[in-house]
Amino acid sequence: MPDPFAEALHFLRMTGTFYCRGELTAPWGMTLPAVPDCLWFHVVISGRCVLEVEGAEPRTLLPGDLALVPHGEGHRLLAEPGAPAPAVEGLPHDYVSDRYAVLRHGGGGAETIKVCGAVRFDNPTARHLVDLLPKIIHVEPAGSPQAEWTQSTLRLIAAEAGALRPGGEAVITRLSDILVIHGIRSWLEHDPSARSGWLGALRDKQIGRALALVHRQPEREWTVGSLAAELAMSRSAFAARFTELVGEPAMQYVTRWRMLVALDVLRTEGAPVAALAGRLGYQSEAAFSRAFKRVVGVSPGSVKRLSPVPAMW
Repeated sequence: MPDPFAEALHFLRMTGTFYCRGELTAPWGMTLPAVPDCLWFHVVISGRCVLEVEGAEPRTLLPGDLALVPHGEGHRLLAEPGAPAPAVEGLPHDYVSDRYAVLRHGGGGAETIKVCGAVRFDNPTARHLVDLLPKIIHVEPAGSPQAEWTQSTLRLIAAEAGALRPGGEAVITRLSDILVIHGIRSWLEHDPSARSGWLGALRDKQIGRALALVHRQPEREWTVGSLAAELAMSRSAFAARFTELVGEPAMQYVTRWRMLVALDVLRTEGAPVAALAGRLGYQSEAAFSRAFKRVVGVSPGSVKRLSPVPAMW
């Protein structure tokens, strides 16, 4: 069986929402809007800038630095602290395509070149992982082997955006995947807070396998006994260890995970409730609807009318 932690990273596949190359001259600043359910990324090619997110320490980004704003919060990018920061929507953009633009802005001073984007994760495992990330992830590859391939990746993104060849958007999205996954992986490898809770449980040899089984096959009729048997553990030892590491009993997690999958499918695919019930192992639409309302707080049929989505974790 594959490593459950590596498998969670495998699910970090993104849908590109928007990409922008900024050609900025001091003094400059901009305020980027909140984009629900999206992750912002910023990479500085040359020059420098300050990233400010409410509730987090400001970060100074230098050439080759990668910064992620994982929760889609509104934030500011500035030539220096205190610079005016008008809304980016009101600044002139040169649209290369529907999803890629070049922004030229500033007062004619020192130049900063950067690339940014907003991307969305579709897989429930990926979205749950992203929900656990901090407000800012700042990766500083200067002087490391990563600096060279980061710059090469950015050059490829710019070339694809300018050429508008068939499949160009898909290439840009996959290249952005590489940058963003690199940032998330760097945090997971080096930050102590990534060693506890759900992320820590994924790293556990036995409980990580149990989580991977549930994630891959939410429709199976899982019980504490069947999960324990898969791991060659006693029922009581498995139940106690699962609750200790994950923070909730195994069957509560199974139900919650099914509802997370259901919530995602309802929002992205608009699947009929009856079909979704069978897809997740429920014998009847009524039983599924009761479980969904108990966990999510609303009926399945009302999900698409809700904004934002109810918090489940």
